[in-house]
Amino acid sequence: MKEAAIFDISYPARLMTNETIYSPVAVSTRDFETVFKSHFKGLHAYACTIVKDENDAEDIVQNTFLKLWKKNELHKLDSVAAYLYKAVYNECLNFLKHQKVKQAYQNFAKNRMEQNDSAAYRANLKELQQRLDKAINELPQQCRTIFQMSRFEELKYMEIATRLGLSAKTVENQMGKALKLLRVKLVDFLPVLLILLTL
Repeated sequence: MKEAAIFDISYPARLMTNETIYSPVAVSTRDFETVFKSHFKGLHAYACTIVKDENDAEDIVQNTFLKLWKKNELHKLDSVAAYLYKAVYNECLNFLKHQKVKQAYQNFAKNRMEQNDSAAYRANLKELQQRLDKAINELPQQCRTIFQMSRFEELKYMEIATRLGLSAKTVENQMGKALKLLRVKLVDFLPVLLILLTL
């Protein structure tokens, strides 16, 4: 199953209808403002259900709109709502991933008596984040999707199975595969990885 299927069932259907169709020309500031006002509240509520914090959700939605504005590709979208909800979903996952990595390394650093504001801490945290991003992106697609839903959305195996139309056993096997591959790729950060995977 393609990863995009996750988003198809996650979008509130009522926000996928009655969209303004933009002509293939540069979108004006007024048009963009209209899209922002039309979708911000729904996107914010959607992000809140994932990150569980209103301020973080607001930052995520604003960042999503900022990226869209910089791309200046609003007029190219077949469905503005579909694009925005998928983009916010991805931003939420990235946020949760960063938070978990940061927390795991803080726990590890505390045990090693390192200061959280030290140059060594920041450098190691950045390297860990980059290595983890690369390792996750290199996982097989289904394996990656299941891992992200489990670790960053904190869904139970049965919930993931229901969303993806798989058996709970398949989800369990794919998670085992993901963890095994990540341990191999992140062996240098194994103590931190073990903390991360148990958060």
